[in-house]
Amino acid sequence: MTEITTDKLIQYSENLTDITQDQFTQFVQDAKALISTAQNPQDLQNIRVTLTGKKSHLTTWSKQLGGLDADGKKTIGGMLHQVRTQINDSLQQAQSDLDAKALAAKLASESIDITLPARGQQAGNLHPVTMTAERMQGFFRQAGFEVATGPEVESDYYNFEALNIPSHHPARAMHDTFYFEKQHFNANYVLRTHTSSVQIRTMEKGNLPIRIICPGRVYRNDSDQTHSPMFHQLEGLYVSESTNFAELKGLIHEFLQAFFGRKLTVRFRPSYFPFTEPSAEVDILADTYAGGGKWLEVMGCGMVHPKVLSDSGIDPTKYQGFAFGMGIERFAMLYYGVNDLRLFYQNDVRFLKQFA
Repeated sequence: MTEITTDKLIQYSENLTDITQDQFTQFVQDAKALISTAQNPQDLQNIRVTLTGKKSHLTTWSKQLGGLDADGKKTIGGMLHQVRTQINDSLQQAQSDLDAKALAAKLASESIDITLPARGQQAGNLHPVTMTAERMQGFFRQAGFEVATGPEVESDYYNFEALNIPSHHPARAMHDTFYFEKQHFNANYVLRTHTSSVQIRTMEKGNLPIRIICPGRVYRNDSDQTHSPMFHQLEGLYVSESTNFAELKGLIHEFLQAFFGRKLTVRFRPSYFPFTEPSAEVDILADTYAGGGKWLEVMGCGMVHPKVLSDSGIDPTKYQGFAFGMGIERFAMLYYGVNDLRLFYQNDVRFLKQFA
């Protein structure tokens, strides 16, 4: 901090009536010279106290104005006012100059070296599960199917009852379900375990024939190398007066070969689902896809159960339909050669950028 030298100010009398106009002018010049010595805000504050504080000449002189006669107050008071105004203006200007100097120094210290190479930008890309879903949907759209969606928080009726899975049905054990507490609703609600509920809601509208696919998130309380509490399904439904199992087999066979981009050995293995009859699991032979010589289960399908049709307001003696469902993550794992489903949701850029 700069030392404040006030020798020039000491020479002025503290008696206001002893100060002439020329001395007032000189006092202002000496004050401005003192202000100009401030190198930082603290210096300026010390000078401000010296010039305008309680013990300053200005304060001492101002206290004496009350003892002057009317002419003295007008003449000497006017000169003193001009002195104070000029000194305050100089202090304010000095403060502005110091602020500008500080800002310039800060900008200089924080400047960016524009000669450095730019960081650049990397283009993002779709998530592999999203790309897989779009690839799957693309085939079925070309086959005449429309995309239908529905709520992820679903009532027990649409998630189970309407699909021929009553509360006592053992098939409920196949779905490790997330339930909501009943007191918050007027019925039992769950996080949907499949997108089949969308099929029921569509059939209830009665706009026949129906040809839809239902992609979306579903939830089951299961987590390991091949399962996730949240995953994605794509289900399909086709209801008309002439739908049959042969059409179902042909559609699925064409879809699998189009999706994987090669000829596949496909088999339909008899199975059981409460909402379809007959039902089948669909397997592909691994050595026709990725080597290994073993069958891989990829999806389930079947003819829509007559009870499901009738409960949805469709006459099962006039209409019949088929349905199918598959896990999108499972197809992504097979298509991209990923052996752990959890990798899709760990947000590791090193993993995800491989699919750009």
